[in-house]
Amino acid sequence: MRRRLVFLRRSRRAEGSPSSPSRKSSRAWPLRGLSFIPVLMATASALAGDPLPAGLAATRTDLTPKDLARVIAVTRPTTDFSKAEPFERMQGGAGTSRKDVNRDAFSQPSANITFEEEGTFKLGNALFRKNWVSSPSSTQASDGLGPLFNERACQNCHLKDGRGRPPEGSAGTTSMFLRLARDASSEEERAELAGHRLLNFPDPAYGSQLQELAVPGLKGEGRMRVGYQEEKVTLGDGSVVSLRKPSYFVDDPGYGPLDPRTTLSPRLTPPMIGLGLIEQIASADILAHADPDDRDDDGISGRPNIVRDAASGELALGRFGWKAQTASIREQAAEAFAGDVGISTPEVPKHWGDCTEAEKACLAMPNGVQQRLGPVEAPSPVMDLVTFYSQNLAVPARRDIDNRQVLAGKRQFYEMGCVSCHTPKFVTLRGTPNKAQAFQLIWPYSDFLLHDMGPGLADGQVVGEATGSECRTPPLWGIGLTGTVNGNTFFLHDGRARTLAEAILWHGGEAQKARDRFAAADATNRDALVEFLESL
Repeated sequence: MRRRLVFLRRSRRAEGSPSSPSRKSSRAWPLRGLSFIPVLMATASALAGDPLPAGLAATRTDLTPKDLARVIAVTRPTTDFSKAEPFERMQGGAGTSRKDVNRDAFSQPSANITFEEEGTFKLGNALFRKNWVSSPSSTQASDGLGPLFNERACQNCHLKDGRGRPPEGSAGTTSMFLRLARDASSEEERAELAGHRLLNFPDPAYGSQLQELAVPGLKGEGRMRVGYQEEKVTLGDGSVVSLRKPSYFVDDPGYGPLDPRTTLSPRLTPPMIGLGLIEQIASADILAHADPDDRDDDGISGRPNIVRDAASGELALGRFGWKAQTASIREQAAEAFAGDVGISTPEVPKHWGDCTEAEKACLAMPNGVQQRLGPVEAPSPVMDLVTFYSQNLAVPARRDIDNRQVLAGKRQFYEMGCVSCHTPKFVTLRGTPNKAQAFQLIWPYSDFLLHDMGPGLADGQVVGEATGSECRTPPLWGIGLTGTVNGNTFFLHDGRARTLAEAILWHGGEAQKARDRFAAADATNRDALVEFLESL
């Protein structure tokens, strides 16, 4: 294995031709010096000599040398901002949706799936929108809701397959919830975390998340309350922006006080587009951007969240969730069924969802298992359809890519250092379960790594390898259509930012330098950068 890693490092160095960026400009280079090697070596040591799991592969074995050279060339960051790059409009590859831009922009199937697969997609969509009901019910195949839950249907949280919103006015909390967790408090618990058997530890009474809703005859766990304090920020040109700093509380707790060690982490539901493409990015290409020790001294120290894949039991690269805590879409869907809707699946067979032993009334409620349909409430065929649907929600085509203001904003995005974390391009694996995702040039604008975002955005909650101040870089594709699809523009993990400019100004930690460059820029350059983001 050491030979493979050394060879990979040498091959990347060989790619640094005279026209390649120098070490000091490596923030804009898509393969950042392979500083993730210590992480992988530690992982290999933990595996006691076993072969490296496929989910942590250090090299791309799916490409010929010729194809590898093509991938490196096409994903190299541009230095020409006078015109759009080839294929830039098709940010989701051949599956990009070119349908009219409207409220359904995030709900289109991948454009390159077959006619038969489109039928599968529609069946998955129906299940994604399906409202589950409490047990017992005459519907049978639809019962099993809760007993405690956040919503009755997946679509009710992922509004129009897009972004959630924080509770505000008449808008409830169905598309944002509080994740509950505490750190390890004993050697045994620390060993569980070190072995990647658990991500953290739930609240002993309320479990892993606050569930406000309950079936008839049962009370909910409590109510999330958000309070905001406005903070003024003066920019370099003298203009003033007001940021709102949130605080989170649990009102009317239904089952006694929360453990004093429990942290509250708000989680806004993210858009569903492009998930299948993210799943098929080579782990080597993501890990190649990691620099946990900041060896190139650029202030950016992206780290992978190494997790245990629920299906295989092997260590894998976390890709999904605000903390990159989940390795696959199917696992993410199963966790959401259990935690958000209270529905058991083969992957997470919890018939009472997130109910704990302290919530005895919840555990006494009937569940929705129908033996003729299988031992869980949502059997494998349901999971197959929901997973396929989630994997094939298309990324919308870019807009205004040749607009002079957008191109000027793209230059600012690069020069301010935003691409240090928001990596523009990847090429997916050649061999994929569905060939619609195979060997696609995609533009997610994310490195899918954990970054310290500073105290302003810290939630204090450890999730696997992620510290309380780290978050995964979220993809930016589709961000400019948030208002069109969801009727609001709330950004970041908790929706505190009401505009893209506010979202940038909240960046700290590893992103502090880029944030400060934005704050110091004149209004023309700031507006251009925002217009570029709105074109994604």
